Amino acid sequence: MIDNPKPALRRLFRERRQHFVADLTLAQREALYVDLARMAAPAVAGFKSVGSYAAVGDEIDPVQIEHGFAAVAFPRIDGATIRFHQATWRELVPGPMNIPQPGPDALRLVPDLLLVPLVAVTPAGVRLGQGKGYYDRAIVELRLTHAMRTVALAWDVQIADALPADPWDMPVDYVATPTRLFDCARLR
Repeated sequence: MIDNPKPALRRLFRERRQHFVADLTLAQREALYVDLARMAAPAVAGFKSVGSYAAVGDEIDPVQIEHGFAAVAFPRIDGATIRFHQATWRELVPGPMNIPQPGPDALRLVPDLLLVPLVAVTPAGVRLGQGKGYYDRAIVELRLTHAMRTVALAWDVQIADALPADPWDMPVDYVATPTRLFDCARLR
């Protein structure tokens, strides 16, 4: 019996993502980012500031969604938490685990929309992240002070029928892929 199935699921979905992306040309990948933005549009419309992320490796890139916002903030790791700071892609610097993040002088921004990276997710919004809990803690902290929508972004191969969830795992409001948009609250 496996005590914690999450590490094996992370390996499985990382491999799926890696194989899928490896077969794409750069032009195909960029076209899928445009499709992702089109699919996510109903879930991201009407918000003023977005908390996004700098895609690493074969993660799906939110860059086309970001074009619709005047203010874009990226996470900066601060101990066990992440906080969002306004920055352009050119202003990002290597942070812990070599993840691009805003520099120390970047203005802190509290987003009303948060684009969330993941390893796997269900249509009902149960998300499997990298395993450090940064986004779960950030969602809790942000929601303590104001209303915020979360939209998880995924390749279609990252959609799971079911995933284990611990009490601290925060479900997302929407899941967007290049071909689908799930209103998670309706599926819970």
